[in-house]
Amino acid sequence: MNSLCVFAGHSRLAERAGWTRVKGIGDTDGIGGANGKAALRARLLAARRTLAAGEREEAARALARHAAALPELAGTGTVAGYVSVGGEPGTRELLETLRERGVRVLLPVLRDDNDLDWARYEGPGSLVAGPRGLLEPFGPRLGRRAVLAAGTVLLPGVAVDASGTRLGRGGGSYDRVLERLALAGAHPVLMVLLYAHEVVAAVPREPHDHPVHAVLTPEGVRRFAAPTA
Repeated sequence: MNSLCVFAGHSRLAERAGWTRVKGIGDTDGIGGANGKAALRARLLAARRTLAAGEREEAARALARHAAALPELAGTGTVAGYVSVGGEPGTRELLETLRERGVRVLLPVLRDDNDLDWARYEGPGSLVAGPRGLLEPFGPRLGRRAVLAAGTVLLPGVAVDASGTRLGRGGGSYDRVLERLALAGAHPVLMVLLYAHEVVAAVPREPHDHPVHAVLTPEGVRRFAAPTA
């Protein structure tokens, strides 16, 4: 998969939430591994907290518009998504856009062991409060391996670099999902949802990290070269 960037220039959101908001936002001061990840994660999460409600709403609308035009999303049969929380780029409008287009959308259900089960998204009214402030579908649980049916897996994150190395929140749930996909020989498109300034120069990489194929931001999609685990 060739690298392709279709970012639509500098929107107000990109300008206000861009690299200049936090000095050294993509710099881990030469620290690698878990310590470097923690430092970068802290800087980027601090930047997210400065976004105004209107900026977050604008970002969510833009993500939904892009999703409607992407073959990896609107053109696939099943997408594994997630419900955004806190300052994450908003996904609710995106999820509804996909559902209205006939895409089967699976959402995660957090298990007691921090792994993820899955259930089908049936609309905003199908979501209930889950642990850790999450919203989860209340429908039948489909099992941890249900994600193997997805043509595209949407991933939350905090950053990604040009090699496709993704920085998550550090909980490990999605590391398990990505390992499950790899062990099963499944090859869905892995797409992380971020703000434009969270595409950084370098993310410290560890042996268990699985690179992603693309990043979707409010400015558009960037596809990376075929990742190697």
